[in-house]
Amino acid sequence: MEKIQQLQRALHDSAAVVIGAGSGLSTAAGLTYSGERFRRYFSDFIRKYGIRDMYSGGFFHFSDVREYWAWWSRAIYINRYVPAPTDVYRRLYDLVRDKDYFVLTTNVDHQFQKARFDKKRLFYTQGDYGLFQEKYPVTARTYDNEAVIVAMMEAQGFVYDSHHCFVPPEKGTVSMQVPAALWPRSPEDGQDLVPNLRCDDTFVEDAGWKAAARRYQQFLQDHRQGRVLYLELGVGMNTPGIIKIPFWQYTQANPQAIYACVNASDARSPEWIRRQAIGIEGDIADVLTALERGESHEPS
Repeated sequence: MEKIQQLQRALHDSAAVVIGAGSGLSTAAGLTYSGERFRRYFSDFIRKYGIRDMYSGGFFHFSDVREYWAWWSRAIYINRYVPAPTDVYRRLYDLVRDKDYFVLTTNVDHQFQKARFDKKRLFYTQGDYGLFQEKYPVTARTYDNEAVIVAMMEAQGFVYDSHHCFVPPEKGTVSMQVPAALWPRSPEDGQDLVPNLRCDDTFVEDAGWKAAARRYQQFLQDHRQGRVLYLELGVGMNTPGIIKIPFWQYTQANPQAIYACVNASDARSPEWIRRQAIGIEGDIADVLTALERGESHEPS
């Protein structure tokens, strides 16, 4: 039986589905961190600093706070507040919406919520582009940032297109500086706010994060046995201890479980769960298309 058919059967037969999603899923949705999309919004940073993509730029040390917020406001805006170029997330939702599912993701772009996944069935472990936190946390609080991100984009000179999305102006240039008046400050003590992203031990796990963690652990506990599909999508080896390795271990502990890995490359599984594993190498969007159509052939 071909792998697409195996995955179709596993989806159909499963009593529960645990989705583990990494950056490859958002890449399949068109949220790429390099190429034309990156060049369109960051050409000035490319010229000045030689930054090659949004991922590496996220670790760049900007000595000028005005440039720091110019960079981060753009990165947050296009990955959190602009609609994804394709409907991969919605199509994934359509496949599992009638199942008992839970999503564990290292993605921080809020795409599951936008695609109507139940917020009570989501655990986004690494943060959210749409939230700020204190730079040196005193309280475990986070703050919505849409209004200030929009103001920063306007201050740099970006303009709305026909879809009400900020784009660079056709004539003229944008500024690489955000004025100090727009730098976000904590309402608690006035200290600087920064994106709520897990990059070191100052990451804030707020009340919503902790509640999601509890719900996820309870879901795992409730489905330790039985027909469970652990569906891993676009997960690499940057942080294998969050999704990949635990999914292998949960599968090994449950003889009725299936582990399915869909990845652009390297969809391997360890020998000790090989009989319970399905590995599909290919574009996630193509795999979803094959599943939707009930096709038996592998994606090209």
